[in-house]
Amino acid sequence: MSEKETEKLEREQLVHVLLNMAEEMLLHGAEIYRVEDTITRMGKAAGAEQMNVFVITSSIVLTVVFADREIVTETRRITDGASNDFTCLEELNRISRQFCSVPETPAELQKQIDAAIQPPASDLMMYIGSILAAGGFAVFFGGNIGDGVAAGLLGVLIGWMQKKIRWVFPNTVSFNIVCAFVIGCLIGALTKLIPWLHFGMIMIGDIMLLIPGVATTVSIRDVLVGDTISGTLRLIECLLLAVALAYGFVMAIMLTGGAG
Repeated sequence: MSEKETEKLEREQLVHVLLNMAEEMLLHGAEIYRVEDTITRMGKAAGAEQMNVFVITSSIVLTVVFADREIVTETRRITDGASNDFTCLEELNRISRQFCSVPETPAELQKQIDAAIQPPASDLMMYIGSILAAGGFAVFFGGNIGDGVAAGLLGVLIGWMQKKIRWVFPNTVSFNIVCAFVIGCLIGALTKLIPWLHFGMIMIGDIMLLIPGVATTVSIRDVLVGDTISGTLRLIECLLLAVALAYGFVMAIMLTGGAG
């Protein structure tokens, strides 16, 4: 392989890895402007003369112009739903800053990205967080200690469903409907068996684990900084998820009569 062909291959690999970086940042909760700015800085640090990055929630287009006017373009369709893993996002940010200081080969950069997105070895902290969040919100909004305990225990079930059976559903909307319905029915059954528990307080605590609050805030921020298309798309998605949660709980209330 000639030197020119080798250089062309390395440039194509660089663009591909940068696109992987952009996708992982987007999927782990980064704002649109943060993804575009990070990839632009990394590309220029790697020797690009001009970077053209276009990101929306469902697509990424990356065009890199090198000093000899060679242009490399790649497009990525985003089909997975975004999450809010700020630990992973912080690690990706660290990798990007390190790359901008000391550029590495595309292969080494990809290894670091793969290491950053590895799932945690244990789900224990996630379950503990679900208990604390669901139970805390139930008590904060006026529930008693029993409501907090019940919400926390059901929060563990929500976390288990998110980790173990989320993949069964074709999209997050359908998962939210089923999850809200199941949890709502269990809350209704609990409040029938234990009269001093309050359906509404337990529901408030558990719904906080499913409602897309952070994503809604990010969508509004995207709109305010000028990424109107992306912000609007993300906001519509958040509203659909919220409606799905409401629908699931309403069906459960109608079935159990447990809105007391």
